[in-house]
Amino acid sequence: MIAQAFQADGLLTEDQVRQTLYAGLENQYKGQKVLVLIPDHTRTIPLPFLFRQLVNILSDTKQLDFMVALGTHPPLSQTNLDTLVGITADERMGEFKHIGISNHRWDLPDTLTSIGTLPQSQIKQIAGDHWHPTLGGDVDILINRAIHDYDHILILGPTFPHEVVGFSGGAKYLFPGISGADMINVTHWLGALAGVRGTIGIKETPVRDMIHAAAEHVPTPVTLISLVVMGEGLAGLFVGDHLEAWRAAADLSSEKHIVWVEKPFQKVLSQAPAMYDELWTAGKAMYKLEPALAEGGELTIYAPHLDVVSHVHGKYIYEIGYHTLPYILHQWDRFKHIPLGVLAHSTHVRGDGRWVDGREVPRASVNLATQLSAEDCRKLALGYLNPDKIDPSEWEGREDEGVLYVKKAGEMLYRVREATR
Repeated sequence: MIAQAFQADGLLTEDQVRQTLYAGLENQYKGQKVLVLIPDHTRTIPLPFLFRQLVNILSDTKQLDFMVALGTHPPLSQTNLDTLVGITADERMGEFKHIGISNHRWDLPDTLTSIGTLPQSQIKQIAGDHWHPTLGGDVDILINRAIHDYDHILILGPTFPHEVVGFSGGAKYLFPGISGADMINVTHWLGALAGVRGTIGIKETPVRDMIHAAAEHVPTPVTLISLVVMGEGLAGLFVGDHLEAWRAAADLSSEKHIVWVEKPFQKVLSQAPAMYDELWTAGKAMYKLEPALAEGGELTIYAPHLDVVSHVHGKYIYEIGYHTLPYILHQWDRFKHIPLGVLAHSTHVRGDGRWVDGREVPRASVNLATQLSAEDCRKLALGYLNPDKIDPSEWEGREDEGVLYVKKAGEMLYRVREATR
C-alpha cells in the first residue's frame, strides 16, 4: 500500500501534503540512517517546503542526509545547495547542522562501487527491437558507495514525461541519478535508439525496464516520495514502494502533463526557463515539443539567458555537433570514441531524421536563439536566430496559423491527438 493524495482539479494544500508525508513516513525509520535523494535546480518541485517537512517527520532517525542526484549535471556549490533546499548559511550551521547535504559525484571513481552486472543478453532482451551493437557488452552497475552507509534510501522527486525513459522519477534517481558513467551512457543511448517520439510520455519503455533491472541489485531498501507538480504546487503525492508509487505518479502525470493538439505546428517558439542554464538541459524545449512539430517544420529554442552548451560535455558536443540518429549510426567509426550519453543528447536535440544517398535529412529544422553566436550554431549544426530580434508577443495566439509559442517549455509534453509515430 502507498500513502497518496491527488487532485483531479487544482492543487493539494500544504496540510494535505503534510498529512500524506506523515502517513507514509512517520515512525518508519526510528534509529536508522536515512539518505534522501533529491533533484537539482533543473527540476521544479517545492523543495524548501518539503525539505523542512522531512526533517521534522524524520527527526527520530539516527542520521538524516540529503544527496543531490545529479547524474552528470555539474555539482552545486555549498551556497547553491543551501538555496536548493531553502536554508540560509546560518541555518545550515545551526538548526540543520546535523543534516548532511551533498552532491553525487559520478566523475570521481572513488565515490562509486559495483553492485553487480547487467549482462549483454539481458540488455538485448530488454531492448528488443531497439537493440543495436553500439550498446556494447555487459554493463557494470556502478552506484554511489554511500548507499552502503545507510539503512534506508528515500527518493524525493517529480514525475514528468521524459525523453529518455518515458516518464521521469522513481528509480531514475538511482540510475542515472547516483550511478556511474556506464549506466548513464547505455541507458541514454538505448533511449536514443528508441527515439524521443517513440519514448516520451510512454509509461513502459525499454530504458525504464533497464533502470528497474539495475535497481533490483541495490542492497539498501528504497522508498519513493513521488510528486506530480503543476506550476508551483503539487497535484499529486505518492509515498511507498518505489515501483508502485512511481506507476501511480506516472498515471497522474499522463493526465496532467500532456497537452493534446489537433494538428502539428509548422513553427514553434519554445522558451526555455532560466532554470535550464545550459543547452544540455534546455534541450527539453525541443524534446517536449517534437511530437507536435510538423514534418518539415521549424522549432526555435528561445533562451536569451543561455550562453553555455554544457559545462561537463561541451568539448565533445562541439566536436560532433547535433545530428540525427541515422547520421551517427551510418558513420559510427567517426563517433565511437564519444560517450554514448553525449551522442544521445545530440540526437535528442536534433530530432528524428533519415539517411538518404549518403546525406542527413532531418525531419525538421532546429534553431537556437541564445547568447551562443552564429558561428557557434554553425559548429553545432543548428540554425541561429538573434534573440534580441524575437518578440514573443508576435508568436502568441497564432495556433490556427500553425504557429505555437510556449512560454515555459521543458515540462509539459505537446502531442498531436491520435498521432502515430
